[in-house]
Amino acid sequence: LNEAPAEITIRIVSEEEMTELNGRFREKPRPTNVLSFPVGVEDEDAMTILGDVVLCAGVVIAEAAEQNKPVQIHFAHMVVHGMLHLKGYDHVQDNQAEEMESLERNIMGQLGFPDPYQEGG
Repeated sequence: LNEAPAEITIRIVSEEEMTELNGRFREKPRPTNVLSFPVGVEDEDAMTILGDVVLCAGVVIAEAAEQNKPVQIHFAHMVVHGMLHLKGYDHVQDNQAEEMESLERNIMGQLGFPDPYQEGG
Protein backbone atom coordinates (compact mmCIF):
# COMPACT_ATOMS: atom_id res chain seq x y z
CA LEU A 1 0.00 0.00 0.00
CA ASN A 2 3.01 2.32 0.18
CA GLU A 3 2.78 4.54 -2.86
CA ALA A 4 3.34 8.12 -3.92
CA PRO A 5 1.27 10.79 -2.18
CA ALA A 6 -2.34 10.94 -3.24
CA GLU A 7 -5.26 13.25 -2.61
CA ILE A 8 -8.66 12.31 -1.21
CA THR A 9 -11.68 14.17 0.05
CA ILE A 10 -13.30 13.11 3.31
CA ARG A 11 -16.83 14.31 3.96
CA ILE A 12 -18.89 13.82 7.10
CA VAL A 13 -22.60 13.91 6.35
CA SER A 14 -25.98 13.56 8.04
CA GLU A 15 -28.04 10.38 7.99
CA GLU A 16 -30.41 12.09 5.55
CA GLU A 17 -27.65 12.83 3.05
CA MET A 18 -26.10 9.37 3.46
CA THR A 19 -29.51 7.77 2.85
CA GLU A 20 -29.79 9.74 -0.40
CA LEU A 21 -26.25 8.83 -1.51
CA ASN A 22 -26.61 5.16 -0.60
CA GLY A 23 -29.95 5.00 -2.40
CA ARG A 24 -28.66 6.73 -5.53
CA PHE A 25 -25.36 4.90 -5.90
CA ARG A 26 -26.01 1.51 -4.28
CA GLU A 27 -29.80 1.22 -4.54
CA LYS A 28 -29.96 0.84 -0.74
CA PRO A 29 -32.04 3.78 0.52
CA ARG A 30 -30.83 3.74 4.12
CA PRO A 31 -27.88 5.30 5.90
CA THR A 32 -24.60 3.43 6.10
CA ASN A 33 -21.34 4.13 7.93
CA VAL A 34 -19.04 4.85 4.98
CA LEU A 35 -19.17 5.11 1.21
CA SER A 36 -16.20 5.43 -1.14
CA PHE A 37 -16.24 7.01 -4.56
CA PRO A 38 -13.03 6.17 -6.46
CA VAL A 39 -11.77 8.58 -9.11
CA GLY A 40 -8.17 7.52 -9.77
CA VAL A 41 -6.99 10.40 -11.95
CA GLU A 42 -3.95 12.66 -11.95
CA ASP A 43 -4.28 16.41 -11.58
CA GLU A 44 -2.07 19.01 -13.30
CA ASP A 45 0.69 18.48 -10.69
CA ALA A 46 0.74 14.70 -11.35
CA MET A 47 -0.83 14.12 -7.93
CA THR A 48 -3.14 11.12 -7.93
CA ILE A 49 -6.67 11.94 -6.84
CA LEU A 50 -8.02 8.71 -5.38
CA GLY A 51 -11.57 9.89 -4.73
CA ASP A 52 -13.98 10.65 -1.92
CA VAL A 53 -14.68 8.93 1.39
CA VAL A 54 -18.06 9.88 2.87
CA LEU A 55 -18.76 9.12 6.53
CA CYS A 56 -22.16 9.31 8.20
CA ALA A 57 -21.62 10.83 11.64
CA GLY A 58 -24.83 9.47 13.15
CA VAL A 59 -24.23 5.91 12.01
CA VAL A 60 -20.55 5.87 13.01
CA ILE A 61 -21.36 7.30 16.47
CA ALA A 62 -24.20 4.79 16.99
CA GLU A 63 -21.99 1.88 15.89
CA ALA A 64 -19.23 2.98 18.26
CA ALA A 65 -21.70 2.96 21.15
CA GLU A 66 -23.15 -0.44 20.13
CA GLN A 67 -19.64 -1.91 19.83
CA ASN A 68 -18.38 -0.27 23.03
CA LYS A 69 -15.62 1.55 21.12
CA PRO A 70 -14.31 5.10 21.47
CA VAL A 71 -15.93 7.25 18.76
CA GLN A 72 -12.59 8.63 17.53
CA ILE A 73 -11.19 5.14 17.02
CA HIS A 74 -14.27 4.01 15.12
CA PHE A 75 -14.09 7.11 12.89
CA ALA A 76 -10.40 6.30 12.21
CA HIS A 77 -11.36 2.72 11.32
CA MET A 78 -14.06 3.91 8.91
CA VAL A 79 -11.55 6.24 7.20
CA VAL A 80 -9.12 3.32 6.80
CA HIS A 81 -11.95 1.11 5.56
CA GLY A 82 -13.05 3.75 3.03
CA MET A 83 -9.47 4.31 1.86
CA LEU A 84 -9.04 0.61 1.16
CA HIS A 85 -12.19 0.72 -0.97
CA LEU A 86 -10.63 3.61 -2.92
CA LYS A 87 -7.58 1.38 -3.49
CA GLY A 88 -9.81 -1.36 -4.95
CA TYR A 89 -10.30 -3.64 -1.96
CA ASP A 90 -13.73 -5.11 -1.23
CA HIS A 91 -15.40 -7.48 1.21
CA VAL A 92 -18.18 -9.07 -0.83
CA GLN A 93 -16.64 -12.56 -0.76
CA ASP A 94 -15.19 -14.20 2.36
CA ASN A 95 -11.62 -14.28 1.05
CA GLN A 96 -11.85 -10.59 0.10
CA ALA A 97 -13.25 -9.75 3.55
CA GLU A 98 -10.41 -11.62 5.26
CA GLU A 99 -7.79 -9.79 3.21
CA MET A 100 -9.39 -6.41 3.80
CA GLU A 101 -9.84 -6.99 7.54
CA SER A 102 -6.22 -8.07 7.83
CA LEU A 103 -5.09 -4.85 6.13
CA GLU A 104 -7.38 -2.79 8.37
CA ARG A 105 -5.93 -4.43 11.49
CA ASN A 106 -2.40 -3.80 10.24
CA ILE A 107 -2.99 -0.17 9.28
CA MET A 108 -4.87 0.63 12.48
CA GLY A 109 -2.02 -0.95 14.47
CA GLN A 110 0.54 1.16 12.59
CA LEU A 111 -1.50 4.22 13.54
CA GLY A 112 -1.44 3.20 17.20
CA PHE A 113 -5.06 2.01 17.39
CA PRO A 114 -6.34 -1.33 18.67
CA ASP A 115 -7.72 -4.13 16.49
CA PRO A 116 -10.98 -2.71 15.14
CA TYR A 117 -12.60 -6.14 15.07
CA GLN A 118 -12.11 -6.82 18.78
CA GLU A 119 -14.86 -5.88 21.25
CA GLY A 120 -14.14 -2.41 22.54
CA GLY A 121 -11.32 -1.98 19.97
